[in-house]
Amino acid sequence: MWDALDPVGRVASGGYRRFAWTAEDHTLREWFAGECAARGLDLVEDRMGNQWAWWGDPDADGPGLAIGSHLDSVPDGGAYDGPLGVVSSLAAVDALRDSGFRPARPIAVVNFGDEEGARFGVACAGSRVITGAMTADRALSLTDADGVSMAEALRAAGRDPSRIGRDDETLRRVGSFVELHVEQGRVLADLEPATSAVAVGTDIWPHGRWRIDLPGVANHAGTTALADRSDAMLSAAHVVLSARAAATANGCVATTGKLEVEPGGVNAIPSHVRVWLDARGADESAVRATVDAVRREAERVGGTLTEESWTGTTRFDGDLALRLRDILGPRTPMLGTGAGHDAGVLATAGIPSAMLFVRNPTGVSHSPEEFAERDDCLRGVGALTTVVRELTS
Repeated sequence: MWDALDPVGRVASGGYRRFAWTAEDHTLREWFAGECAARGLDLVEDRMGNQWAWWGDPDADGPGLAIGSHLDSVPDGGAYDGPLGVVSSLAAVDALRDSGFRPARPIAVVNFGDEEGARFGVACAGSRVITGAMTADRALSLTDADGVSMAEALRAAGRDPSRIGRDDETLRRVGSFVELHVEQGRVLADLEPATSAVAVGTDIWPHGRWRIDLPGVANHAGTTALADRSDAMLSAAHVVLSARAAATANGCVATTGKLEVEPGGVNAIPSHVRVWLDARGADESAVRATVDAVRREAERVGGTLTEESWTGTTRFDGDLALRLRDILGPRTPMLGTGAGHDAGVLATAGIPSAMLFVRNPTGVSHSPEEFAERDDCLRGVGALTTVVRELTS
């Protein structure tokens, strides 16, 4: 399965560009459908196009246990973020069947769409829409870098935009959700070698995205004196540096990883710069303090800051997380994460959810350098298999 996924969306950097409702996304969805068909799983789509492959009937014998993750990527992302959870879930189904196991409750393997938000700017769009965390109208109005709306992208992919929306029928079928994911940090890698290569997730840090608009006046780069310029890029530089200083002061992390410049000419003074801020931290008030400091700096240079998304601290179901640790053994580490996941969206919607993290030796993620050792991946499959067996016996 891993080898079959390897070339899909691969780019020159060695990373991947697997964006929602593109040709690459279609190939990934077809791959998932094929793997599910080969296992005789009953594949259905919800109102946002998320794929659910059921072993058993959730309407007759549910609600069931869902496992899985996503297959899309950030720009030039790594191979493990998302796909490891999907492949491991299918492998866990294989292992359970090979052992002759017959679940007492249905099991679903899910492939959530548009988890990264790389194309339309809002992460976990697939799970947000079906839980009602994001309205259909807002989702359909989101646009990509080329100005293509999600509604237009859905039509181009042969889908009906009017169909998307909250999906209570799908949610009713899911009694609990366990998402396996590569760790996007070094906590497990920095533990003693004898410690488990798999951890149980406890919570997701508060995090959000903000757009900062900074005005200027376009003019000639060669004939306009420095004193006469209103350069939006200089304002952007002040804002970017303020984000780093505020995050340091408040014990958070802040990233300005995307900006748009108008008119965008090498020999033209920028008339407008848009900067996007991503801020996260273990403490909600500290993240807000960081953003407030950036807002003040943006306003000082004549700009504005607009919140595009915000998710407060998301705690996974405590009973479920503790049960996973009991199943896997008392030495299993418990850790929080600064990365958002579909499991967090489902948890906020009231579905008992938890996560398993597989050791990442470098801690690098959202990069071609993202990695997990083969043996650790197999340990992750083993842990997930054990968890599913215990939760569905």
